[in-house]
Amino acid sequence: MSAAVHRTKQTFSKTKFLTLPTERQHKKCCELLRRAYDSLRKELIPSLDHYNELQEWLDLPQLSSPTTAKLIADRFHFHLQHTSQGIKEHRLLPTISKQDRPIGAPPLAVAIYLDNIRSAHNIGSIVRTTEAMRLGVLHFSERMAFVNHKQVQDAAMQCDQWVECHHGTPLNTLPTPIFCLETAPEALSIHDCIFPSSFTLVVGNEEYGCSDNSLQHANYLIHIPLCGRKNSLNVANAYAIAAAEIRRQQTCSEIVW
Repeated sequence: MSAAVHRTKQTFSKTKFLTLPTERQHKKCCELLRRAYDSLRKELIPSLDHYNELQEWLDLPQLSSPTTAKLIADRFHFHLQHTSQGIKEHRLLPTISKQDRPIGAPPLAVAIYLDNIRSAHNIGSIVRTTEAMRLGVLHFSERMAFVNHKQVQDAAMQCDQWVECHHGTPLNTLPTPIFCLETAPEALSIHDCIFPSSFTLVVGNEEYGCSDNSLQHANYLIHIPLCGRKNSLNVANAYAIAAAEIRRQQTCSEIVW
């Protein structure tokens, strides 16, 4: 048993421990489990003696040894539910990567046509999603804010540097087939649609959807199946869902960190 665990064990007698408020009892159990979890991450065998002693005093099931990170995490959250005190629980979760990759996967051969989208924030969000999914090349219709717009850049979070973007590209010059993301009753679900390796995806205006010109050039109408009362989603959210489905179908290339 480590010195730290030994000192903790000497802190409480059974009588003193059982006189503590329930919240403090469970908080102490959480602290011991966090130490056990840290030991596992260091590939050490954690000591569960004192923790199991507390479980015996509380008339709760004990953890067998050797144990697993999942069992420790599950038990930690059990105790956490019984304490109202702030305990940092992120240490019992898998390590979260917060760093950008030095290089992304090769972009897909997809042309994304933004059809009169008004909100600079939505445009920037679409740029960011395009980079995150490495979907392809963005084409902006005329009279739209471009990537030199400050609000677009703010929402894009620097992704405008890594996505190829063109302004004023005629839709009829882009690759076919052309898929319009629209809420039309005859539209095909994105989950039933089999996307080819090269095509154009049209994303329409927040209020009016895809323009008449885009619909006239469309080979297919596709939609996102919704289950609630609302008929549509925010355009940037809808695009993110469609982008994820397209990337899933095309199979994400392995990325070297």
